Amino acid sequence: MKLLSITWVHLVASASLAAPVDFIHQVRPILEQHCYSCHGPEKQKSGLRFDIKSEALRGGDSHAPNIHIGKAAESPLIHFITTQDEDTRMPPKGERLSAEEIALLTRWIDEGAAWPDGVDVAQAVDKRDHWAFKPIQPLSGSLDSFVETKLKEKQLSLSQEADKRSLIRRLYLVLHGLQPTPEEVESFIADNDPKAYENLVDRLLASPRYGERWARHWLDVIAFGETHGFEVNTPRPNAWPYRDYVIEAFNKDTPYPQFILEQLAGDTVGKDAATGFIVANAALLPGQIGKDEESKAKARQDELNDMVSITGGAFLGLTLHCARCHDHKFDPVSQTDYYSLQAIFAGVRHGERPLKSADAQKHEEDHATLLLRLAKATHRLLKFEPPALSGTQRTPVHPHRNLERFAPVTTQKLRFTVSATSDNNRYEPCLDELEIYSTSGQNIALASLGAKASASGSWSSDRHRLEHVNDGLYGNSRSWISKTKGGGWVQIEFPQATLIEGIAWGRDRLDEFKDRLPVSYRIEVAQPDGSWLKVADSTDRQTYPGSKAKLAMPQPENVEASVIAEWHDARGELNALETRLSSSKTGPMVYAGRFEQPSPIFKLNRGDVTQPKEEVVPAAVSAIGSPMKLAGDLPEQKRRVALAQWLADPANPLPARVLVNRLWQHHFGEGIVATPNDFGRNGAMPTHPELLSGLAAEFIRSGWSIKHMQKLIVMSRTWRQSSAPNEAGLAADAQTRLLWRYPPRRVEAEVVRDGMLEVAGTLDLKMGGPGFSVFAPNSNYVRVYDPRAEFGPEEWRRMIYMTKVRMAQDATFGSFDCPDAGQGQPKRPRSTTAIQALSLFNSGFVNQQAELFAQRLQKEAGNDLTRQIERAFALTAQRSPAPDEAQVCATLAREHGLPAVCRVLLNTNEFLFVP
Repeated sequence: MKLLSITWVHLVASASLAAPVDFIHQVRPILEQHCYSCHGPEKQKSGLRFDIKSEALRGGDSHAPNIHIGKAAESPLIHFITTQDEDTRMPPKGERLSAEEIALLTRWIDEGAAWPDGVDVAQAVDKRDHWAFKPIQPLSGSLDSFVETKLKEKQLSLSQEADKRSLIRRLYLVLHGLQPTPEEVESFIADNDPKAYENLVDRLLASPRYGERWARHWLDVIAFGETHGFEVNTPRPNAWPYRDYVIEAFNKDTPYPQFILEQLAGDTVGKDAATGFIVANAALLPGQIGKDEESKAKARQDELNDMVSITGGAFLGLTLHCARCHDHKFDPVSQTDYYSLQAIFAGVRHGERPLKSADAQKHEEDHATLLLRLAKATHRLLKFEPPALSGTQRTPVHPHRNLERFAPVTTQKLRFTVSATSDNNRYEPCLDELEIYSTSGQNIALASLGAKASASGSWSSDRHRLEHVNDGLYGNSRSWISKTKGGGWVQIEFPQATLIEGIAWGRDRLDEFKDRLPVSYRIEVAQPDGSWLKVADSTDRQTYPGSKAKLAMPQPENVEASVIAEWHDARGELNALETRLSSSKTGPMVYAGRFEQPSPIFKLNRGDVTQPKEEVVPAAVSAIGSPMKLAGDLPEQKRRVALAQWLADPANPLPARVLVNRLWQHHFGEGIVATPNDFGRNGAMPTHPELLSGLAAEFIRSGWSIKHMQKLIVMSRTWRQSSAPNEAGLAADAQTRLLWRYPPRRVEAEVVRDGMLEVAGTLDLKMGGPGFSVFAPNSNYVRVYDPRAEFGPEEWRRMIYMTKVRMAQDATFGSFDCPDAGQGQPKRPRSTTAIQALSLFNSGFVNQQAELFAQRLQKEAGNDLTRQIERAFALTAQRSPAPDEAQVCATLAREHGLPAVCRVLLNTNEFLFVP
């Protein structure tokens, strides 16, 4: 790039003998007049700033550094103020720099760009100097003492403890998301044991209902959905195992470092479903991505951005994605950090993979047994095949399975060479498995037996790899493809020389793909002298008939019936074993990502995939926690493990703070930090920073136990206080941020729906497995999610098991601020709208449950209206009705029926609010 313009070169030369350029009196006025409007204290286009020494010398997002000290001719600053290109010349508007000003700047840089310290117009902000990045300090008092200290500053104090009826309802709604039964409430009220409350807390934390409640909060954070999103929004039918994993993890009180590890690298610890975390977000399907390379690269960048973003938000409480185009403007996250984190996930792809059996060892043993049986069955069928090169015309090749029998020969290597394919050599040949049979009936080509594969050249992707040719797995997704169109060879070497008599091979043993089929080939074995002996080829095969090819008996039609029967029996056994083998090894599938060897990741100029810059290595955020920088050739899996370990290192102050804040938020309705996914400089300040730090320290000290922290919170006087208002508190802190009372709030949609089912007596507590849908079935390519007209027992499970459709809401409860899974929602809004009231009073679901609720009352209280109303209040409000309430309800029941009373009670604030 030519940086110096001829029009002012002579000015530079003539000024070379002058006194050194003075920055304060000569350079800074030029920068202030021409540069500060775009690169000063108010605005920093392209991340470039000229009013602070350190920032100016560092450079911007592009062309950093902009000033090459001592080398004006190589400095982008000089180029942009002298170029004749009107699109890039600076400043873009207003008065251009004069030749004298350009000469001064040039001489200043050549002289060493002297810039005295302490003369900046503004001072650079140390982005690391922020409360969230400070080391965690242990609690120096009780939880309550920190809250009381803040209250005293406002002349406030904690309220008195709530009554026992309110406490048990609060505990159930917060920890379980369900109502307590009237019997449980009365038993707790009557229990005078000093440890009655603590015992209740322990029992609720140990219940499986707890995990179902708290998993929902985590799924909100990561935008978990069971459809792909965007226009077609097709289902992900195997995404639900991740939901079940989260429920199980909360119920087991999985230590938080393990929880992190399992979600980032669950494939290393037998928790395959857990990596659904990485691919929880929406994703474009192949048909929605352009076929050109730029479109594919942009879509891939969006996928990687989601993976970095979800990890940063969930575990660090940082908006890492803000560093995609430039250094983060508020937090100590550089653009290099961002792309280094992308390199962690560079080998992760959206998609399904086999969900490993819980008993992995038994699973592998079953597969190994099937491989032995398969080899015996194939060897049995092999005897029906005419010997190759014997002059007998054999059946045509077939994409599914081909047998090659030859005279027994001792060798240590066999080579399969292709010279033509079924598609006129348009594509490279493909083999899903190459099996080589000894005279004893053993497939000695298996890698598990020590055989090694080599080839003239091989594709390398998640589906097509050289090692797939002898891994004992069938199908296109586990195949080898040559790198040569219409040709190439693959070779298997055994641990020792063995007497062999045949091979079996196929293009796709699952019968899905028929292209790339070798139709002209030869099979050779290595001789002791190093030469190759041909034992079979395709010359005695019949002409390939194309898609009409059938697996036929290779003997003449006039063979004995018993032989035909035996052939069919052997073939049937082999087909059945192939099917079992495939399902045995793959098992059920889970949408938890596919892993492949990572491609290099490059820093992108302003996030543009068409402008790659230097390659980056896998690393974490350099300014936070312990340093973590990995080798560029580190295997994919180890990258994710390293990131999980970095996140769980107590030296990293963010993960513990962020998780504790989430717990606080869901116990009190608002976090100590009101922006739970943004602990950075642009996020909200904590109301009690010392308390948050102390709770984080206690979290780590407890062995990262989430249940321990929840017990600590609910046992506190702060959590147990009454929610009743008082004038002083409302005047000083109307939003109850300082917690002078327990903040009452409406429960979430899931709690409303589950509670209705519970009091109606229809709630199905079946756990796990595929969920239910609240939408009418359809199979359109572009999915239309119309609400179901009717609901039955299949839809009466807890709402956590409702299939989560992106961008489509349940007709009744979607209006209650449910996230649509379009993006993470770590904090739900709490709106009040007319549609909410109309839905709760008039929807078919609510009316149905009100009818069933009435039937329950009639069954449990008989035909006595007074007893029916008392039972209804006990189930919905855990108390008896006041006299006026009982009278109004009785009148309503006589005039409009008992279901009308039930519908009213399901709409009361008492039923819908945490007390």
